[in-house]
Amino acid sequence: MQYPIWKIEEIRHQLEVVSGTKAPDILIKNATYLHSHLKKWITGNIWIVKDRIVYTGLEMPLVSEKTEVHDASGQKIVPGYMEPHVHPFQLYHPQSFADYAAQRGTTTFIADNLVFFLALENKKAFSIMDQLNKLPFSFYWWARFDSQTELENEEELFTSKSIGEWIERPDVIMGGELTGWPRLLSGDDQMLYWMQQAKMNGMKIEGHFPGASERTLARMRLLGADGDHESMTIEEVERRILHGYAVTLRHSSIRPDLPNLLKGILEKDLHIFDHLMMTTDGATPSFHLDGVMDKCIQVALDAGVNPIDAYLMASFNVAKYYNLSNLHGVIATGRFATLNFLEDEYSPVPISVLSKGEWLKRDGEKVQALTPVDWSDMPPLNLDFHLTDDDFQFSMPFGIEMVNDVITKPYSISVDTTENELSSNHVESFLMLIDRNGKWKVTTLIKGFATSVKGFASSYSNTGDILLIGKNKKSMLKAFEEMKKMNGGIVLVEDNQVICSIKLPIGGGLSDKHMEDLIEEELLLKKELAARGFKHGDAIYTLLFLQSTHLPYVRITQRGIFDVMKKQVLFPALMR
Repeated sequence: MQYPIWKIEEIRHQLEVVSGTKAPDILIKNATYLHSHLKKWITGNIWIVKDRIVYTGLEMPLVSEKTEVHDASGQKIVPGYMEPHVHPFQLYHPQSFADYAAQRGTTTFIADNLVFFLALENKKAFSIMDQLNKLPFSFYWWARFDSQTELENEEELFTSKSIGEWIERPDVIMGGELTGWPRLLSGDDQMLYWMQQAKMNGMKIEGHFPGASERTLARMRLLGADGDHESMTIEEVERRILHGYAVTLRHSSIRPDLPNLLKGILEKDLHIFDHLMMTTDGATPSFHLDGVMDKCIQVALDAGVNPIDAYLMASFNVAKYYNLSNLHGVIATGRFATLNFLEDEYSPVPISVLSKGEWLKRDGEKVQALTPVDWSDMPPLNLDFHLTDDDFQFSMPFGIEMVNDVITKPYSISVDTTENELSSNHVESFLMLIDRNGKWKVTTLIKGFATSVKGFASSYSNTGDILLIGKNKKSMLKAFEEMKKMNGGIVLVEDNQVICSIKLPIGGGLSDKHMEDLIEEELLLKKELAARGFKHGDAIYTLLFLQSTHLPYVRITQRGIFDVMKKQVLFPALMR
């Protein structure tokens, strides 16, 4: 849903600048810029008043002593990059990730609201979002319709009132993603009602359909899904295009599919770039060491995609799809003054970044950081309980086996779980999920996590509850106690010593550090886990996915061990 951005007196002033009686705040002269509608490079001048472009063309404005004149000779200018599918809570938080991303040209996020929705009442969540909206960066949001796990109180959280309040916000422009889509196919009219409500407000509905058959895609399209980002093969891209989906190509820490998908599109000579977007899909911090949307653009350029198509997939195509092209993705009159200045079209990392009329980066140097927001409304992790020997009883007849980063299946436990320590000659470890308030626990074994991780604790999880993993019960307890001292975090312990840790003081799940520092911490954690036999692609996503019931086949949840396919609790959580 669109809404007025500029007040009447602001628009009148903008008109005076165009009429030549007032001067603009910024003049970009000798600009060679990408015109998204014409799909060609244009040379001219760009006039800016505060955060808005008021003219693009060959004319020169009235210039006063207050006008900042920027000569863009020799550079190429493109619209600020847009990330259409952001999970902005992967150890980082929206402001810290945005501050980092903006320096590499990504100036718009369309972001997941799930952490806000689960952790905060709407009024408090909206207060944080309102703070973010004051920054020289553009935030838009999703409205989730399901938790993607099994919660004790999901029906109390996901109500028509609470979801309706999200849908009514003008900065909420997407419904989903639909991780709970099987419920729709099974006749869940409540979710369908929310989707229709979102549609009435002009929102898009994003699917989550990995490996979906053609019939499933057709049925979900009829139910209201508009787009999907789960294509893993070129055939899946074609299938979605065939049924009229907007397709977002993914390049993330868990699924770096973009190079192969683009290769397939070019080899098949598919003229579909106008219908494609790109995303990093909530990649963990270290994946972004070499960029955000600029990274995706570079992948496209390296694959041989025409530069104009590469840039439009990360700007105009997103804006056009989400009905935002009157504000974003086009360097033309009336849009936000959000511009990336490039050395040339083959170098997507900008030399300078202007976002909503404010310089964030200039001549290769960061000149403005995004103002921090107040996170005090996020409920702190106050672990006011202790674990005892009774908590470390693992009598479950079967455990959870990690087939890969995503798939977990049940297996029969044959090792002795009464001992304090499991052998390093196999890949089975103790696994415990504990309520963050200490009321319940779920205990079992996990196979395939690592060979020699002694004690590992994390308050970063799908639900904010506590995960403990390890070969040694005392080391697991030590890791829990260290995490407790930090008021939330991830801790790796061995021989009663902390090997490495990441503090997560914001709600127990988010770091308060800058992205650059967080990347270094995560790289160290991954290095130490790999040295102890962790062989999967992304340890942080492993923690998230252990509870994720939109993935097969068995998960550990607040309700207990859950069979995803049968949709039933196999072994319930135990009260402590």
